[in-house]
Amino acid sequence: MPGETMETIFDMETVALDDEDSALLILDQTQLPGRREILRLKDQKSIWDAIYLLQVRGAPAIGVSAAFGIYLAAKEINETDFDAFYTKFEAARDYLDSARPTAVNLSWALRRMDGVVRANKEKPIEEIKKLLLREANEIKAEDIRVCRAIGENGLALLKPGMGLLTHCNAGQLATAKYGTATAPMYLGQERGYGFHVFCDETRPLLQGARLTAFELTQAGIDTTLICDNMAPSVMKQGWVDAVFVGCDRVAENGDTANKIGTSYVALAAKRFKIPFYVCAPTSTIDMSCKTGGDIHIELRSAEEVTEMWYEKRMAPEGVKVYNPAFDVTDAEFITAIITEHGVAYPPYDASLKEIFERKAKAEK
Repeated sequence: MPGETMETIFDMETVALDDEDSALLILDQTQLPGRREILRLKDQKSIWDAIYLLQVRGAPAIGVSAAFGIYLAAKEINETDFDAFYTKFEAARDYLDSARPTAVNLSWALRRMDGVVRANKEKPIEEIKKLLLREANEIKAEDIRVCRAIGENGLALLKPGMGLLTHCNAGQLATAKYGTATAPMYLGQERGYGFHVFCDETRPLLQGARLTAFELTQAGIDTTLICDNMAPSVMKQGWVDAVFVGCDRVAENGDTANKIGTSYVALAAKRFKIPFYVCAPTSTIDMSCKTGGDIHIELRSAEEVTEMWYEKRMAPEGVKVYNPAFDVTDAEFITAIITEHGVAYPPYDASLKEIFERKAKAEK
């Protein structure tokens, strides 16, 4: 209708809670960009499926979903004895935790919610449920603050007019707001920096093509979509001044797991002397994980490669398919890790420790 303003992705929440209806609301990312559908998830199997099937994805958004999801599970437990309540809570926690083993925010959020339960075991169960709701809401609010801070810290490393490249989707759709790797881009857009951004399509699930390119163009950012194997070519042309990616887990030594293909981009950036930045909330940094070799890499179904995006199968029947969801970029290829508490530079075992010390002081 004339005069109507069309709703954009920035008018919609990636993850939300309808407490009155006991439902987790998510924007179904498997339907984007063609269709915008909000799913109302009321049972643990549906929430588990949504995480596993990437209807909700991105480490921070998964963490927020897990927090709301385990709250809804607790809400349905009809026990007044703490031990009986906790046994069922623990089972629900472990079930949700099994959905995506690589994304550390999933287990981080569930551990945080579990800590609320154990710290308040002397209180009535109904009071514990209220505390869980408060904690889940805080996890979401905290994610927004964290992403904004990452954006400010990342933008400080950039100059107006730069060409940037990103892989996969570490944007608004992967978080509660702003994104991680895209946060400097959005803040730069607000301030007239005039960035030009190249988006890798990100095979096989096309998160860069379907999600990041969609987000950035809706925000008015000058955006060019490229196939994954074109990244070295645009770098060689001198069109890329910096690479920004998100991550699903950072090890103590700085090795980083992110969507498959990230390590290839890092290698190319190193060859062409382009800074390669990883944007990581401290919730995604796992100091108990010594190196990237300790990160479990999720393997996904062959159909994602052979037929998911095609009208008919595009590979011969019976061919073997290797489909890891993530790869590990070695710390030596990472220029810096940008967090909400500052920028960490090599050696990462020391600088990441310092980041957590800053975080502890800020939280006092």
